[in-house]
Amino acid sequence: MDDSLRTQLERYHSGSNIRAYEFLGCHPETRDGQAGFVFRVWAPNAQGVNVVGDFNFWNTTELPMEKISQGVWEIWSSTPKLGDAYKYLIRHWTGKTVYKADPVGFRTCRAPDTSSVICDYTAFRWHDRSWFTRTGKRSALDSPVNIYELHLGSWQRKEDGGLFSYEEIAPRLAEYVKNMGYTHVELMPLSEYPFDPSWGYQVTGYYAPTSRYGSPEGLMTLVDTLHQAGIGVLLDWVPAHFPKDEYGLYEFDGSCTYELSDPMMNEHPDWTTRIFDFGRPEVKSFLISNAVYWLEVFHMDGLRVDAVSSMLYLDYNRAQFRPNQYGGRENLEAIAFLRELNRAAFSVRSSVIMAAEEATAFPMITKPDFDGGLGFLFKWNMGWMNDTLKYFKEDPLFRKYKHNQLTFSMTYAFSENYILPLSHDEVVHGKLSLINKMPGEYDWKFANLRLLFGYQIAHPGKKLSFMGNEFGQFIEWNFKQGLDWLLLAYDRHRQMQTYVRELNRFYLEHSQLWADDLSWNGFQWIEPDDGNNSVLAFRRIDKRKRELLIVMNMTPVNRESFRLGVPRPGTYMPVFCSEEQKYGGTGLLPEPVRAVKEPFRDNAYSALFHLPPVSITFYARSTGKRKNAPTQKQPSKT
Repeated sequence: MDDSLRTQLERYHSGSNIRAYEFLGCHPETRDGQAGFVFRVWAPNAQGVNVVGDFNFWNTTELPMEKISQGVWEIWSSTPKLGDAYKYLIRHWTGKTVYKADPVGFRTCRAPDTSSVICDYTAFRWHDRSWFTRTGKRSALDSPVNIYELHLGSWQRKEDGGLFSYEEIAPRLAEYVKNMGYTHVELMPLSEYPFDPSWGYQVTGYYAPTSRYGSPEGLMTLVDTLHQAGIGVLLDWVPAHFPKDEYGLYEFDGSCTYELSDPMMNEHPDWTTRIFDFGRPEVKSFLISNAVYWLEVFHMDGLRVDAVSSMLYLDYNRAQFRPNQYGGRENLEAIAFLRELNRAAFSVRSSVIMAAEEATAFPMITKPDFDGGLGFLFKWNMGWMNDTLKYFKEDPLFRKYKHNQLTFSMTYAFSENYILPLSHDEVVHGKLSLINKMPGEYDWKFANLRLLFGYQIAHPGKKLSFMGNEFGQFIEWNFKQGLDWLLLAYDRHRQMQTYVRELNRFYLEHSQLWADDLSWNGFQWIEPDDGNNSVLAFRRIDKRKRELLIVMNMTPVNRESFRLGVPRPGTYMPVFCSEEQKYGGTGLLPEPVRAVKEPFRDNAYSALFHLPPVSITFYARSTGKRKNAPTQKQPSKT
């Protein structure tokens, strides 16, 4: 054994190896001038391990592996070739044998075959250097981030219902996302998984892109194509748990190898999946290396880490649990793991986006680990999502009683670095699509959905929306079929898509909405308390003190001459309004208004605004005089 491998193994067994995929799994290797492949697998309690595959006709007695460390087995052979399928035949201490896919296998066969496939992931030639040059110069914290979340197999399908390959869908997706004005895509899990209805959230092949859409090189082509179009790529990543399929990680060497050994704590009671042993050094090396693998080998721009809440608490959805060493409910090993995970991710590239799906009040998710935080860059704002959707489901007649559901989010908006998600979870399992959550008849549903999207763009925090939301798909998301693109033949759906496209571009062009997005410096209330009229108004301000005034009317009442306070004089010009006819609106549009020195609320100036029904309007302030800007000495409220 050479010194390099010995060092890798030592770091792996200590939990500090963040690139374990460089020596585990199957790799081409020349020995004594002869080309071949070396296989390595961690199975500490196995009584013996053999490699079986196409190259030896699946002979169970050939190619016995040798243990080279405290649990890592190895064999080199000149017989295998690229494209051969293989598994490990593991003998348990009981004498039982079981066939296992390679935990660090880089490719898998198409279902129902669960074998791993020999491949060379280093052969792909990338063309996205300029993308990383650009993104490496800025932080996502003070940049526009507007994410299009999608499930690759149900975004679009072929005419016969078949799946597009990674390569086939790449130009379609890149063109669409670029045209729609999104900055990133977030791909739902693509690590190999056995059960279609899990959507990828129950992983058996952590290092293998799912074979449903083709090869690892195909996924690299997709990422490369998106980068060349100026689109960032985030991947949904699932380190909390794994399924109990026999060929996967489940009791890999006949014992609880990757999972906790305590029967009270090693399964999720709701999901019946096994929970990783985050305190075991080799498991930490396996998972953290996997995160680095997706960032480094596949050029992902970041990871959305799934189910972080379930990792942080020992009593998550449990009637009984075993407390930590201090008697508490916090999972100390998982907390330490997440900190190490984020340190490793940011060591790959400082521009990486690490986002936690976390729904509790656990503190400092996005604070640096040296300050006691977990070190994520962003956290999904599940509170904002829940309150906002509850509000928008209400009949406008009763929204005045729920006004705090819109304003409460600002009491904690800057406690973390937030992403505002309108994700896949909100449009499945009887929750209805976004358009069908909206109250009222047909046209009012669209007006409310335009208002919702405008509110999301205007609210502090980065943005995320699931595919189909942007054109008002009426049915819930169904992973078995493509989106209802045929709806774009109908005016309201086409107008909704136009609205979202132009709203996204407006967001990109106005730094007031993202440059100072994560502190009170970029936000000021104008009218937070007018629940009786269901009116909300606030300012968004960038670091150069340029501002936008946002005014929302959540009722179907056309409000003329509605007085709002403003902090500075000047003419307020409407620069974007959801009620334009080209968006499917009424066409009752606001006009420019000039502020007068008439104090109102806490502001020295005020102006009379026109608030179209169920609308959001963005105003830019101009200090120049403008003709036709009304002089205002009129009643204060309508």
